[in-house]
Amino acid sequence: MSHHFIGQDNDPPLAILVETLASPMLVAHPAPVCLEVDMDETLRLPADQASFCQLMESLIRQALIEMPEGGELTITGCQTNTGIEIELADSGAAVDQRACKLPMIAAALSAELNWQDCPQGGGAVTVKFPHYQVAKRRAA
Repeated sequence: MSHHFIGQDNDPPLAILVETLASPMLVAHPAPVCLEVDMDETLRLPADQASFCQLMESLIRQALIEMPEGGELTITGCQTNTGIEIELADSGAAVDQRACKLPMIAAALSAELNWQDCPQGGGAVTVKFPHYQVAKRRAA
């Protein structure tokens, strides 16, 4: 059985969309932040573009707040059996020392957010987007 996402073949690759969102935010940040985006070029939007962008901007903003003196932000993504997972890992404070805010848009997208400490320090949030067909059934 084939699973379908909202993203179409003519949508930009998810990696390019994420870089396009993050870059201006990093430029505006008062301290230097190194960005690394690691996603397969075949990954496409797991939700409508406006909602996806709103969620990613909120999570990137949260990561930047944790790095007032600069640091590193790594955004990775992969397709799983249940959907698409995107992880934002930063070199800021440990998870128990930060406000892990759940953006309201996450619930609207049926996205699950999980925070955890990174082994090398800092924190990460993993966003699990269900396959579109599963999310659509939940909304019904």
